[in-house]
Amino acid sequence: MTKRSTQHETFTIERFYPQTPETVFAAFADEAIKRRWFVEGEGWAIEEYTLDFRIGGFERSRFRFKDGSVVTNDTVYQDIVENERIVLAYWMSVDGQPLSASMTTIELKPEGTGTRLTYIEYDVFFEGLDTPESRESGCRALLEALAATLDA
Repeated sequence: MTKRSTQHETFTIERFYPQTPETVFAAFADEAIKRRWFVEGEGWAIEEYTLDFRIGGFERSRFRFKDGSVVTNDTVYQDIVENERIVLAYWMSVDGQPLSASMTTIELKPEGTGTRLTYIEYDVFFEGLDTPESRESGCRALLEALAATLDA
């Protein structure tokens, strides 16, 4: 029998965006905008992307890098306060193998004419298939992609 394992980790990322909280919030709420920064990118093939941005709503993305494995990210929105807070739970898998379960809070606070975004994530990784360092790095890259989309 294969030994099963879990690893728990929490991390926080803070970022400033020169856009208003309303503009940053819209980049999470609007399906076309979120798709651009969340799943699209050079070398990525998107097999599925849907977004139902509301409390209890479901988001699914299925994608692969070049001819690699299929990565699935399934999200359920737990709480949404317009222009202020998004709380979500998400599960990731690779080729159907569970990778992780996560709970995330995204807070948006006005700062000057821009927005201070605080991203807090609690993760459980299964069977050593992902690492806290890799997940945090990936989240930082997504928040950088959000910045590029907002600046465009």
